[in-house]
Order: sequence, then C-alpha cells, then structure tokens
Amino acid sequence: MTEAVIRKKPGMASVKDMPLLQDGPPPGGFAPVRYARRIPNKGPSAIAIFLGAFGAFSYGMYQVGQGNKIRRALKEEKYAARRAILPVLQAEEDERFVKDWKKYLEYEAEVMKDVPGWKVGENVYNSGRWMPPATGELRPEVW
Repeated sequence: MTEAVIRKKPGMASVKDMPLLQDGPPPGGFAPVRYARRIPNKGPSAIAIFLGAFGAFSYGMYQVGQGNKIRRALKEEKYAARRAILPVLQAEEDERFVKDWKKYLEYEAEVMKDVPGWKVGENVYNSGRWMPPATGELRPEVW
C-alpha cells in the first residue's frame, strides 16, 4: 500500500504535504509505573529460618554420632572375633611349620650326607638364637 492510500490524501506531490502523525500516549494516559520497593510480608522470618537450619544440622550431627557408635561396636566385634580365633590359627601354623621343618631336615640330611662335619639342623650363623624363617614357608624345592 502506498502512503497516499494510508493517509487518505490521494495525489500528494511531496512528502512534506503529508500531515504529521505522531505517536503519543493512549487516551487517559499510561498506567502508573511501580518503582517503590515492595517486600512481601509472607513467609518465615529470619529467626525461624535460622532455627530450622540449626535444628536440621543438629539432627544430622546426632545421626552421625549414632552411626559412629554402631560402626565402632561392629569393628570391636570383628576384632574380638579375630582375637578369639588367633590361638587356633597360630596352632595350625605351628603344626604346619613343624611338619615342613621335619621335611626340610630330611632333605638337608639327604643333600649334605657327603659333607664331612655337617650337622643337620644346626644354624650356620652360630648366633645362639633360633629365628623362624621370615617367609613363613619352608620350601626345600627352592633352596
């Protein structure tokens, strides 16, 4: 559409002949602009929020403490069971060690039978103290 049809002025010679049409406020004016700070009066107060957060934190720490007590009791029960079974395990290990030691002494006697002055089972370091092997196993096939 042309400007002549819009302004209802057919046959204008120049744009300067067009009547001014300026934007303005609506009839009755614009609604007032709210610029004041309006804080709602609903919701919990600051002290209520603080007390709620403190209560939740306190309850959580109480639950942590209760969990620590339970965990400590379970750990003590586990250690008590280990202490109770330790003599049995030590006896089994001693029995195994004696059996392997006898096998080792027989093997040593077989291997060193041609060496003059060799005493089977005697400590070659002559320290006077008996020390069990550090590995916990006697393996003649390796020695």
